[in-house]
Amino acid sequence: MMARSHIRPGFRLVFWREVGWLRRRPFLLGLTTIVPLAQMAFLAAIFSAGLATRLPIGVLDLDGSNLSRTIIRMVDATPDSAVAVRVGDLAEGRGMILSGKIHGLLMLPLNLQRDVFAGRRPEVVFFYNTQTLTTGNLTVRGVNAALPTAAAGIRLSLRTAQGQPLEIAQADLQPIPVQTHALFNPTLNYVYFLLTALIPSILQVIMVTTAAYSVGLDVETRYRLRILGELGGGIWPAMAGKILPYTVLFMLVLGLSDTLLIVGFELPLHGRSWLLMIAGLLFVLSCQFLGAWLALVLKPIVSAVSIGTLLTAPAFGFMGIGFPRLGMNAFAYGYGALLPGTWYLTARIDQTVRGTPLDLSWKPLLVLLAFTVALAGLVAWKLESIRSARRSSGQAAPRLGEALP
Repeated sequence: MMARSHIRPGFRLVFWREVGWLRRRPFLLGLTTIVPLAQMAFLAAIFSAGLATRLPIGVLDLDGSNLSRTIIRMVDATPDSAVAVRVGDLAEGRGMILSGKIHGLLMLPLNLQRDVFAGRRPEVVFFYNTQTLTTGNLTVRGVNAALPTAAAGIRLSLRTAQGQPLEIAQADLQPIPVQTHALFNPTLNYVYFLLTALIPSILQVIMVTTAAYSVGLDVETRYRLRILGELGGGIWPAMAGKILPYTVLFMLVLGLSDTLLIVGFELPLHGRSWLLMIAGLLFVLSCQFLGAWLALVLKPIVSAVSIGTLLTAPAFGFMGIGFPRLGMNAFAYGYGALLPGTWYLTARIDQTVRGTPLDLSWKPLLVLLAFTVALAGLVAWKLESIRSARRSSGQAAPRLGEALP
């Protein structure tokens, strides 16, 4: 056993003890480094293209006219969809959509050209699977871009054939021209909004569960908590020394993800990098304090880890990426607001894609600061209540020399 006189309790002792634990516990080391880095690499490989293009669709051409062939060529020329196969009937097309071979089916009705030039309004139908939101919406966008262009060309040719000058015909077809500009993501790159949200949402789960597990190892029983306090020369330096190694690791992982996105995928950084770093630090600390509080409140460790996973795993659905938060019901909106990742993601998008001015960038940072202070206060309150209960019961702390091998 190590003699008591050779031990200097304090922050550094707990810090290096925790570093040693990381080396001796492969599960903990893997959870904090290998798992997030592997998931980051996996997601980066999935979204490496940045934008889904040339999604295969099928065509059911019942007319076989020049007009139907022109429409098919225009749909195939759009960047979103590609005519991959021609089917013989609706049943065949439905089966191919359900099997995933195609993402949509364009049906051109019989007598399409005759009805168009006769002034009738024939319907061109597009079938797609609404369960596959992204691919379905992209193919719909391609078809919706091609068909109005074809219809406008037909109307223009009919007017000019009747002797109307080309300039007047064009002005009549579109009396008020509309110009649309995407402000923050003109290329509609999925890396800029989807990958940048997936990485923090996964890290949030990992940070909360890691903190719950690592802190739970020392607070699962009051005896272990007393040993931790003895090692740190007080519960506050002991808790700081226990949390800090993971804070450093997670900040490195978060910084590596930002480097990958900004350098590798050319994510714009229109805002201020120091605000992004402050938001990242507050995000990491708030998640760690949440996990520490769960470890103090819930026993055994498995309960704290399970509840932490349950609280943070569905976070991505409430962050406002796939569905805007303003359109959510009260429960979904409130749940998203109670997650640190939601506000970190807001700050992240503000400082990268949007380039939000400084005076409008403080709200998510202040909310993250409030999360950090509030959760740290809950941890402090719980520790003080445990220490007060120990004092009132008259339990003595173990001798430090006996606590170490």
